[in-house]
Amino acid sequence: MNHDDGAQRRAYWTEQMELGYELVEQLLACPVEECGESFACIPDAVEAAGVEVLFSESPIAGDMPRVFYARASLVDDIVAIARDMNERGWILKIEDGFRSLEMQSALVRKPEVFDAVVQKCIWENDGQLPSVEFIFRRALIMVANIPKIGEHMSGSAIDISVFHADNHREVCRGGSYLDVSEITPMESPYIEPEALENRLEITAMMKAHGFIHFPYEFWHYNKNDVGDHVLTGKPGPARYGPVHWNRETNQVTPVEDPLQLLNPLPVIEAEIVAAMERLP
Repeated sequence: MNHDDGAQRRAYWTEQMELGYELVEQLLACPVEECGESFACIPDAVEAAGVEVLFSESPIAGDMPRVFYARASLVDDIVAIARDMNERGWILKIEDGFRSLEMQSALVRKPEVFDAVVQKCIWENDGQLPSVEFIFRRALIMVANIPKIGEHMSGSAIDISVFHADNHREVCRGGSYLDVSEITPMESPYIEPEALENRLEITAMMKAHGFIHFPYEFWHYNKNDVGDHVLTGKPGPARYGPVHWNRETNQVTPVEDPLQLLNPLPVIEAEIVAAMERLP
């Protein structure tokens, strides 16, 4: 990579992150009237429907298992998407579903995730460690450090990968799940035409069942939440907001303060120190 190419990539990344922060501000301002809808199990639904779906087996952070549940009325849509993909010769892999506030907070601090955020901030700042406030701002976009902006905490989002049914090789999207780089935005100019074509085809299949994509993560799709309302211009308040979910009773309770910081600035500062110590 020559210097000009590197400079162009940094400029593109900075532009995308600033646009992402503008979107975050809109998400924070979007009204929500939590509907209280319960959750349903995605694996049970796809098994009952006889469609082939893969599920991530890795913990989200530490020893926390992933929770493949979503709002009940969205699960039929997910099954329909999986069926469409099977008919296309693809297999939907669900990487993640609902996350509790505890899970999201831990994910922000997960070394593999937070280190990638810090290293990308250093790269963006031409090799120098930027301020804590700068990294804090970028982390809001890349790892949703506030409940209201992280649709997983609303039970209305899934992260996905897609595989070929015949050989179980991953469909090329230009990068892998949780890649943090200038190829991460959905329509990045730094991916091959085939990868862009696949991303757009996958997105069209999701959109056909009402799921919209987060512009700055090519793997994230959501529906009927603040992201959906802001990005599509839907009128009125969103029906899904961040909730506490009781798995035993299947009852949801709105998060009392959806604007709270999951990891306040001093915690982020301490994580930056730890990330720098882990640098090779």
